[in-house]
Amino acid sequence: MKLMPALPESIFDIFYLCFAIISGFLLLKKAAGRKNVKLMGAATLILGCGDAFHLVPRVLAYWLSGDFTAALGIGKLVTSITMTVFYLLLEYVRTDRYHKAQVQVSTIIIWVLAAARIALCAFPQNAWTSVDSPVSRGIYRNIPFVIIGVMTVVLWLKDAKSDKPLRLLYIAVLLSFAFYIPVVLLAHKIPLMGMLMLPKTVMYIWVICMFKKAARTN
Repeated sequence: MKLMPALPESIFDIFYLCFAIISGFLLLKKAAGRKNVKLMGAATLILGCGDAFHLVPRVLAYWLSGDFTAALGIGKLVTSITMTVFYLLLEYVRTDRYHKAQVQVSTIIIWVLAAARIALCAFPQNAWTSVDSPVSRGIYRNIPFVIIGVMTVVLWLKDAKSDKPLRLLYIAVLLSFAFYIPVVLLAHKIPLMGMLMLPKTVMYIWVICMFKKAARTN
């Protein structure tokens, strides 16, 4: 076992999961009838709980002997789905917070893309529990996800300009995808690219911090 990489990553992963899950519960508790804060809390809780399915087996694989391939693969599947749900909820945070019409074209498009993403994740050809899962499938299932990310960046850039707690949310989302895309495209050839998932996670910690600030000032 390579102790030096294992220890800091394990500490970081555990900190992130505890921070996200506890923050989700606290946001829900503080919502007090405020729909957009309740949505932020739900999004945060889903984010943390979903990532736990992947990160807990990852931490265990560092410290325990055994084959965690299947657990890690199933965890990645769950995380892929819950991350998609996170962006769906983020769209509803936007429409509620900025008093948009109940039926938005953007919301319909994001729903369609989210359904496509989840369907692509569900195909058995993804071979989630295999060591040799096809790279092409990873690219296919991330195409609708990246489009959702682009839409989220554009919509929040436009609508949150005067919303001090959340006006930089679009930057966090943009950077999270900037760190994530090279992992999808290159990690199978350059394993070191996987380290970009750490700053990607930092961006989600930043988003949660913005949610908490918004809940205090809303």
